[in-house]
Amino acid sequence: MNTRQRKMVGHGSLIMLFGLLAGIALVMKLIGGFEVLPSMIVEFELPATERAWARTHAGGLMNGLMVLLVAVVIWALNVPEVLERKLFWMIVGAGYANTIFYWAGMFAPNRALSIGSNRLGEANIWGVIGVVPALIFTFVSIYAFFLLMRFAFASAAQKNQE
Repeated sequence: MNTRQRKMVGHGSLIMLFGLLAGIALVMKLIGGFEVLPSMIVEFELPATERAWARTHAGGLMNGLMVLLVAVVIWALNVPEVLERKLFWMIVGAGYANTIFYWAGMFAPNRALSIGSNRLGEANIWGVIGVVPALIFTFVSIYAFFLLMRFAFASAAQKNQE
């Protein structure tokens, strides 16, 4: 693996850590605090709902895995440097944008699904912080996976001809 691919592994691992932290917070939300010893719970209430913490946990893990997997695929397919540079910022950016979306969505009555109010709730700054980067990187990541798909099929066709 080259330096850029190793950095992708680092970024993917960091995004996974955010997902894992959300999993710990999910447990605390479910039990109403932190269990210091068996049956000894320091009680407190975390903001947001159990479902929001569950989404943030699962979303963080999936986005971290996406970045890690693309790093390995780039390495395995021996993707040219020009394409690798594009995929790096596109996929790492999408991983972080989606992570911000999940975390901000917990504090947005509209779940950060729109800039303005929607049927789920009113708009606030958390909704804007969550939806804007996620919306941008939705299209960026679709294009990134299109580029990766195109390269993979072209590479397979070339190997088939050899």
